[in-house]
Amino acid sequence: MNKHTTELKLETITGGVHSSPRHDSAHKHVSGTAVYIDDIAEPFGTLHAGLGLSSVAHGILTSVDLSAVRAAAGVVAVLTHADVPGVNDISPSYMNDDPVLASGKVEFYGQPIFCVIAETREQARRAARLAKIEYEELPAEIDIWDLDVSSHRQVVTPLTLERGDATTVLTGAPRRVTGRMRLGGQDHFYLEGQVSLAVPGEDDDVIVYCSTQGPSETQHMIAHALGVPSNAVTVEVRRMGGGFGGKETQANQCAAIAAIAAKKLKRAVKIRLDRDEDMVATGKRHDFAIDYDIGFDDEGRILAVDYTFALRAGFSADLSGPVGDRALFHCDNAYFLPHVRAKSAPLYTNTVSNTAFRGFGGPQGMVGAERVIDEIAFAVGKDPLEIRKLNFYDPMGAKGERNLTPYHQKVEDCIIQRIVAELEESADYAGRRQAIQEFNARSRFVKRGMALTPVKFGISFTKTESNQAGALVHVYTDGSVHMNHGGTEMGQGLHLKVAQVVAEEFQIDLDRVKITATTTAKVPNTSPTAASSGADLNGMAAQDAARQIKERLIAFAAETYKVSRDEVLFLPNRVRIGAEEIPFPVLVKKAYMARVQLSAAGFYKTPKINWDRSKGRGHAFYYYAYGASCSEVSVDTLTGEYIVERTDILHDTGRSLNPVIDIGQIEGGFIQGMGWLTTEELWWDGKGRLRTHAPSTYKIPLASDRPKVFNVELTDWSQAYEPTIHRSKAVGEPPLPLGLSVLHALSDAVASVADHRICPRLDAPATPERVLMAIERVKAGKKG
Repeated sequence: MNKHTTELKLETITGGVHSSPRHDSAHKHVSGTAVYIDDIAEPFGTLHAGLGLSSVAHGILTSVDLSAVRAAAGVVAVLTHADVPGVNDISPSYMNDDPVLASGKVEFYGQPIFCVIAETREQARRAARLAKIEYEELPAEIDIWDLDVSSHRQVVTPLTLERGDATTVLTGAPRRVTGRMRLGGQDHFYLEGQVSLAVPGEDDDVIVYCSTQGPSETQHMIAHALGVPSNAVTVEVRRMGGGFGGKETQANQCAAIAAIAAKKLKRAVKIRLDRDEDMVATGKRHDFAIDYDIGFDDEGRILAVDYTFALRAGFSADLSGPVGDRALFHCDNAYFLPHVRAKSAPLYTNTVSNTAFRGFGGPQGMVGAERVIDEIAFAVGKDPLEIRKLNFYDPMGAKGERNLTPYHQKVEDCIIQRIVAELEESADYAGRRQAIQEFNARSRFVKRGMALTPVKFGISFTKTESNQAGALVHVYTDGSVHMNHGGTEMGQGLHLKVAQVVAEEFQIDLDRVKITATTTAKVPNTSPTAASSGADLNGMAAQDAARQIKERLIAFAAETYKVSRDEVLFLPNRVRIGAEEIPFPVLVKKAYMARVQLSAAGFYKTPKINWDRSKGRGHAFYYYAYGASCSEVSVDTLTGEYIVERTDILHDTGRSLNPVIDIGQIEGGFIQGMGWLTTEELWWDGKGRLRTHAPSTYKIPLASDRPKVFNVELTDWSQAYEPTIHRSKAVGEPPLPLGLSVLHALSDAVASVADHRICPRLDAPATPERVLMAIERVKAGKKG
């Protein structure tokens, strides 16, 4: 025991919150030693699965001859829908519209019909090609562009948000513009594809190692398909090689197939899709057809908007309902709409069922909002940035009335004005705008464009019950800490941030906190790691667990040393008790000897939120995250090819838990958003076959596609309006729509060929071909 003296130096812990330790697995990622599902040592006798996929987009299965498949070398078993012991459905909403394996008919090209189990992966995949399947082909709906939203089948009940009287105000508006926009989808293109390893246990038990963002949902889907209680199924994941929403529900099918095969054959079974199979058979970001009708005054102030957001849902509901809902939630972006009506239309098509993707419909809604701004700017002859600033929500602290969203939630924390003002100055928007105008005047074929676009992104699951999390924290007698929580790690640094929270609470160095794999055996009923809420929810749950243990330690120390509780203070790696200090491990060991519990389960549920879908009203989001980006491009008007010259970003993460991790998320999110809106084009042919199903035909951004000059800064003055974990803000999804600045910079460059007289109505993805067509259209004096 050391006597306390006033001269004692108060050092800080290493790796607490608001500091920037490196990602806990960074060195493993670059050295190739990080263990993913496919790296786990396979149990002796592990079998491998291969899928047999549909070769038509819509049809009745009239004959399925698998005799040659069963006779192939190495084949142990062939599974069909008849081998599913429970319910042949993996619909996340239990709508019974998403079979594990097709039964009776197929509804998209590439739908799994059967599964081959063989001694090796190659044998399974080769055997799957030997099936002889005959179909009675049915008419197939592939694209949504020409579908009638009022009569075409929808996979779930659509949503309408309405405030005010849009119809009347539109009719009387001084100016009015209508239009339509096509917005493409996006493949997740995670580096690690869908993969699961199922190991059978005794009785009904099975352990499934799965690359999933939602271990509990995967657990429940496996149990549903096996016909066993959830307590028989354990799902574990240490890390994913990327998720982006593509492993929220889409991981369930491979996991269920592996588990069914493992239990049937009493041997471990692994399934790993290759890139082509993965892209063909799994859902993507929804593509949209956006109709808009806007009324505005001569200054460019929005008076009323009527939107319809039609989305290609695919053959089943999956998450299309809530994705469409969130598109409507963000159809305002950062702008106050005095009168608004917005409708979703999740349309059935004979394509793979689309699903969650980073932003979850929010970015699609923002694209609609920014197209509206462009239309108004061209109509009144102003810089789009002027129109943006004119229509912002009232700033935080203002007592105006321009703060009500289309879903009737008040925006109380709006800081977009300050962010845009600071970025406008730091990026020298006015000076560069003038320089671009001068450049374009003297450059015949290469034109430059520039745009500054804002982001306001709502943070919370709109499914209220998903806004909860659990955590488990153990303190061992040597003072080391074991941490587990319900969130999953997909490269975004969630585990590191939660570990920082635990280290901060105990005031111990980060390396004393052990990060462990997410497993349903430790933390039950977890919410998926989605909606940008991983750190918000799981950080709070882990903090709660740590505080329970800390309170026990404080009570023990106060009683043992005969001091008040206020005299027990946790200092860096030690504890002050009255006038004395002891190392943290010493206190822990003494507490253990006194039979003090050193383990706790923490829990957190987000307060204040509520949402009534039937009424289209509620406090849907706990808070908003804000950001803005300014991008400049050069476009070759002879070919449509372009270069992103420079991007400046200022983004709000509140009091960041880890600034370096957050900047990495912003950079990655921006590039992914830019890719979605520029080069990543999904294309199905008339027979419903996805033709962009590999890196050779689907172009994600390369390192060479990044802006030549790329400046990313965090606000150094912001903190969360609500009491979030250490007043930080979510950073997973909000940065992705920052890529809109590139789309609108391209639009600005295209418009320059006709002196900005015509709104180019540039659809996305703005591939070079689409840019070139827009240039020719504008030259001819036509809108899109």
